[in-house]
This record gives sequence, structure tokens and C-alpha cells, in this order.
Amino acid sequence: MRIALAANRASGGGLDPEPLAEAMRRHGAEVEIVGCEAEELERAAAASPDRIAVAGGDGTIGPAAAVAGRLGIPLAVIPTGTANDFARTHELPGDPEEAAELAVTGDTLRHLELGRLADGRPFVNAASAGLASKAARHAGPLKRVLGPLAYAVGALRAAVTESPLPCSVTVDGEEAYAGGAWQVIVAATGAFGGGSELGAADPCDGRLDVAVLPAGSRLALARRAWGLRRGTITDQGPVEHHRGIAVAIELPPGTELNVDGEIRDGGLERVTVEARAYSLIVPG
Repeated sequence: MRIALAANRASGGGLDPEPLAEAMRRHGAEVEIVGCEAEELERAAAASPDRIAVAGGDGTIGPAAAVAGRLGIPLAVIPTGTANDFARTHELPGDPEEAAELAVTGDTLRHLELGRLADGRPFVNAASAGLASKAARHAGPLKRVLGPLAYAVGALRAAVTESPLPCSVTVDGEEAYAGGAWQVIVAATGAFGGGSELGAADPCDGRLDVAVLPAGSRLALARRAWGLRRGTITDQGPVEHHRGIAVAIELPPGTELNVDGEIRDGGLERVTVEARAYSLIVPG
């Protein structure tokens, strides 16, 4: 079996991919180590591997998943980031070497959807605007010291200092919401922020889940935060919850997004979904 190991050497404060490759080789795999950049993934694809394994944080998974889906080969995820929300959601091994072994020996596949931002960038968990992006920016400098707890600290700081943003949300061509919002989330798995989640999201149903947390008091916002940690946010009124295959969100110019844990500019003006876009290796 030939495996392309796409490793983000910067994840988790510094990653050495060789022990992961050795864990795969012990189970008979031929392993080529590449980077997670687009050109490196394309180079790996040109070698026609049997599987792609991606080692890094949540933000590295989407591009690798897109390549694996295009090639029609399974994707393995080795969590080496700070939050590892994707691995948690799919109950993948938390130990990187155990996950590397699963990349070779696993034969159970889960067929998952892939979200696409307006520029085509893929995402596997969620893309959001509002407090999530602010929390991620606040959490960034704290990751090395606090690990996943940095996201909770960042979220608290964002909740105290930030303000709602105006937005307009359209789902499958129909207006779903217009007004101020603390946060707008477009979700595949629905996991983000080191343990928060949109519990209603199903990454196998071929539809995006959209949640809007309307503007309101900061006291009510604390209840929303609890709902996100428990995965029950869509059960709270007046939170808006919609499903669809095409989402358009208008936001103020320059609004930052949190896309699978990474900060970026723009992309929610048109979000689409590919059903059964790739196959993930999961424990049997």
C-alpha cells in the first residue's frame, strides 16, 4: 500500500512526521512525506497513492480531503493540532501514532460532505463570522501555553469586548435572516473552537447547516455559549437554524472569518456543499 503523508510541520508547536511514517511502515506501507500546501498535495496526487494521510490541525484537512475525493481514494486524519475538533467528532484516535496505524490498517469508511467557500476553498468543520473569528484571533498567542483551553479563554475575551455584526443570510435562494448577530455559522460537521459544536449538523446528509445567533444581551450570550459547548444551540430560541445546499451571507467589508480554526478574509458570500465528496477512514 502506498500512502502520501501530508504533514503540517508547524502544527501543535512543531511536528516531526518521521515517527508517523515509521508507524505506517511497520504495517507494510510505502510512505512518501509531503507538505500540506496545494503544490505539495498535487505532487503527491501525481504519484497515484492508494491513500492520503494528513497530519496537522483542522485547517489542513479540507484541501487534503478534496484531493483524496478527486482521486477516489480514502483519507486518513492524524490529529496533531491544538483543538483537533474533526478527530473528536469522528472518534478518531487521539494518539498520533495510533492514528497513523489506522491509516494503514483501517478498512471502515465514512462518506462525508465537503463545504466550499466562494473562492472554492474546501472546509470540513465550519466557517463562521462574528465571535468565533474574534475568539480564534484572541486564542492564537495562547495556544502554546494553554493548548485547547486557549479557545475558551479567547471566546470569553471576545464575548466581553466585541459587538454584534449586521448580516443578511440567504439559504437556497430564500432569505433566512437579516439583522444583527453575535455569530453566523455554516457547518458540515459543525465542530469548532476546541469543543464547541452545532449538534444538529450531519456531515453525511449532503446539506449545510446554518445557525444564526441573533444580537442580544451579553447575559443571553452566556446561555448561547453553554449551548455551543453542549451541542444544543439550535434548540435555543431565538437562534435561527436552517439547512440547504447553497448559502449566501452578506457581511460588512473586511469581516474576518474562522474557517476550520484558521482566520481568513471573505468567502461566505457564496457557500456550497459537495455530498459524499470524500471517504474518511474511521475505526471499525
